[in-house]
Amino acid sequence: MKQLKNNVRKIVEHKYFTNIVITVILLNAIMIGLETYPVLYSENESIFHLFEVFFLWFFTIEIAMRMLSEKKLFHFFKSSWNVFDFIIVAGVLLFSGTYFLSAIRILRVFRVLRAITVIPSLQRLVTAFLKTIPSLGTIMILLGLLFYIFAVLGVLFYREISPEYFGSLHLAFITLFQVITLESWASGIFRPIFEASPLSWIYFISFILIGTFIVLNLVVGELLNNIQETREEERKEDKVELTRKELDKLSNEIAELKQLLLQKDVKK
Repeated sequence: MKQLKNNVRKIVEHKYFTNIVITVILLNAIMIGLETYPVLYSENESIFHLFEVFFLWFFTIEIAMRMLSEKKLFHFFKSSWNVFDFIIVAGVLLFSGTYFLSAIRILRVFRVLRAITVIPSLQRLVTAFLKTIPSLGTIMILLGLLFYIFAVLGVLFYREISPEYFGSLHLAFITLFQVITLESWASGIFRPIFEASPLSWIYFISFILIGTFIVLNLVVGELLNNIQETREEERKEDKVELTRKELDKLSNEIAELKQLLLQKDVKK
């Protein structure tokens, strides 16, 4: 059993194994996209079905090999990425052949997200983004205060000039959201108001400078900081893993030496 685990571990850790998994995930994504064309799907339904059977068995065998490669089974579930993979694969297996077609379709689409678990750079980016979410609370409060102040000012200044954009507080919020995305704000919102109120540029430019270039840069800065922290954590984990391998190798060498000494003693 130990030899089997070692052989499976060598296969799973091989770079070609990872490349094959990524290729199948991308192929699965392409097939899911092609299925959205009703004419194409109806004409080649049997081919799509064969591909789905192949994907189902491939991902099942792949996850089983990864579980078998661990020293102990529960080690596999220590990683949140492994848990995600297991839920996706097990969910499709569980709902196959049942009437829960919507659940199967959703899980099959989520199978494309498994590319994140296979590609380390994507893992690093998503992990950094998830770490950024708690700190986004303070930034969102600041952004909310900014929106509220400028929305009230917009209603006070431009309710009569442009009621479709600043006629009420909630309309002002929607308008400011469009402005902060920089989507058609100049031609659609700013210029008609600017013709009636030449000083309106102060209002819009100050909101864009504060909202877009300062607040949103805080989000980017926090994200970059978390990416750097994630890289440092990965380096520490790699060093710990390397130390463990060296210790395992050393313990195996000591065990072999003990065995040789015992054999010599027996011969004497």
